[in-house]
Amino acid sequence: MENSKSFLWPQGILVALVALSAILSISLMLLIKPDASDAQNKQTIDINNLSSATVGTQQRLEGLKTVMLTSWQEEANIKGLASAAPPRFQGATVKAVKLSTNKKVIALTFDDGPWPETTAQVLDILKTNNIKGTFFVVGQNVKNYPSLVKRVVAEGHAIGNHTWHHWYHFMNQQVAGYEVDHTNNLIYQTTGVKTNLFRPPGGIMHNGVAAYARSSKYAIIMWSSDSLDYSRPSVPNLVNNVFRNAEPGGIVLLHDGGGNRSQTVQALPEIIRRFRQQGYSFVTVPELLTMKDKEQRLLVNEK
Repeated sequence: MENSKSFLWPQGILVALVALSAILSISLMLLIKPDASDAQNKQTIDINNLSSATVGTQQRLEGLKTVMLTSWQEEANIKGLASAAPPRFQGATVKAVKLSTNKKVIALTFDDGPWPETTAQVLDILKTNNIKGTFFVVGQNVKNYPSLVKRVVAEGHAIGNHTWHHWYHFMNQQVAGYEVDHTNNLIYQTTGVKTNLFRPPGGIMHNGVAAYARSSKYAIIMWSSDSLDYSRPSVPNLVNNVFRNAEPGGIVLLHDGGGNRSQTVQALPEIIRRFRQQGYSFVTVPELLTMKDKEQRLLVNEK
């Protein structure tokens, strides 16, 4: 019996100690839990604050973007850079303009840009010679090189639509609409300029895209003098190509993008020199069309 009591006594102490340890552990957990909860709450607050800060930054950036776009649009409007054809030419196809006054004017046009290096070089030459040209831009190039197309507008040149992808294959109305409208929207978003000038890639008139542009009241701008610079002729041949069919009221086709245009850059000063030597002055396509529109209005008034 004594042995039995001796055995139970230490065993009772052990049970009591285990119970006490359990109670202490539970108490500690209860004490620590509020701290963990506070940390979690603090972390949640920090995350909320971070989210609010991110949203605020995005809002400020969007506001700055809007201000910059508005500034570009106002600048374009002040300079009169609508790049628009008069109503009588909307939906029409124009290769050249016959002026009754026999003014020796010519329009230099540049396709497939904006393009790294080449577009800037062309702009430098035009600026040096105080000439304004017309640039028919490709939408995906506007997306990739927005600063170049902004420079085109800032320096007073006209802008035309040359589709998004520069595709030649047949397009249904939906695809043609994307090619034309998406490009025009990006031109406006990037520069603040709205244009109703359109030039079909390759001059192709029967693959759906020109028909869509015509139905959307774009003026389809072709050319009367082709430099053939896309085939990379020698500089003398390129110059001769331009003057083979050059005439007052004509439109010259050149390229500032779409490939290696080093020959075009080299030939451009000589093209300008020879035109001036022959008594020509340079106008943009909208200026050329406006001159013709005024002549026709005068004729109507006289009658």
